[in-house]
Amino acid sequence: MQIGTPLSSNSTRVMLLGSGELGKEVVIALQRLGVEVIAVDRYKNAPGHQVAHRAHVIDMTNDQALRDLIALEKPHLIVPEIEALNTSTLADIEAAGIATVIPTVKAVQLTMNREGIRRLAAEELSLPTSPYAFAKSEAELQAAIDAGIGYPCFIKPTMSSSGKGQSRITQTSEIKTAWEYAATGGRVNQGVVIVEGQIDFDYEITLLTVRAKNAHGEIETYFCEPIGHLQEKGDYIESWQPQAMTTAALQESKRIAKAVTDSLGGLGLFGVELFIKQDKVWFSEVSPRPHDTGMVTMASQRFSEFDLHARAILGLPVDVRLRDSAASAVIYGGHESLNLAFDDVEKALAVPNSDIRLFGKPESFLRRRMGVALATGKDVAEARSRAKLAASLVKPKVV
Repeated sequence: MQIGTPLSSNSTRVMLLGSGELGKEVVIALQRLGVEVIAVDRYKNAPGHQVAHRAHVIDMTNDQALRDLIALEKPHLIVPEIEALNTSTLADIEAAGIATVIPTVKAVQLTMNREGIRRLAAEELSLPTSPYAFAKSEAELQAAIDAGIGYPCFIKPTMSSSGKGQSRITQTSEIKTAWEYAATGGRVNQGVVIVEGQIDFDYEITLLTVRAKNAHGEIETYFCEPIGHLQEKGDYIESWQPQAMTTAALQESKRIAKAVTDSLGGLGLFGVELFIKQDKVWFSEVSPRPHDTGMVTMASQRFSEFDLHARAILGLPVDVRLRDSAASAVIYGGHESLNLAFDDVEKALAVPNSDIRLFGKPESFLRRRMGVALATGKDVAEARSRAKLAASLVKPKVV
């Protein structure tokens, strides 16, 4: 793999479509390897905009806007970082030989909505999943629940992130509100929601799975140590690594993750979400990019998930070894404001073995993730305690 010089005629150019906090770290990882990075998002001054060589604001679902920008910047690689994209445009771009879409156009198209990836996992690959159905109306949703999904169940948009539009319901009277929330809460209103039966599981994990080239140029699959996490309303609030698992459960998790990522193909890091009960494993979702729960790897591994993604998509070798037991805890904005500041950062950083990442988002919401605390410890319990303490000490305020 030859890497050119940024801002020169021989530069290696990568365009990120979506430039939030995860994209920002990918930008930094790519720049450390000498790559010229163009960050694109739907709003001005997104976190990735602040560190990229160049930044653009466009509607990434707009065919012509996307084509015009790609023609202007001439990227070698296009790296989708969000779901709200015009994937048909990306398919045309790749088919014309203009740029390579990471990891593949198929992966982006299937994983941008829950219907595509769930049908792949359950119906094509015969992997264990929760019971599910798709509904195009409130009446269809009611019928699906009555036909066997039952209560409690989860109603979700087919395309969303960070828990937006998701509800857990336990009775018929809640269906109307859940339908309306799901229909309006997705990144793009597809007119379809998924209803999933609740699984009796002990815990859930993210298994970061990397498809990368080895020293001989052959694609191999690598697995990071499993990441445990807690969610609230579909949004992660805490993660840790490694998550203790039985040998059988870990091997089954790797089998499922490899089956899904092999089918999606390409190079890069995938966040595979799984439910675990003793030795039994169910597939939940997959993201063909770094995962929010994987921010813990900035403290736990020699190379973070962002470094691994950058190396993999460039065709470089990867190292997924764990360095320390570590944890992350989310720092929320707590306010609706365009002028947020953070007090007592010094107190948070005084927590032993702790670190802080403030994302630099230009607008704060009550439940918007504005930063994350990281910590290591002699074991996961100590790391979690330190990360939660550090996060609690940071005080967002309106100035």
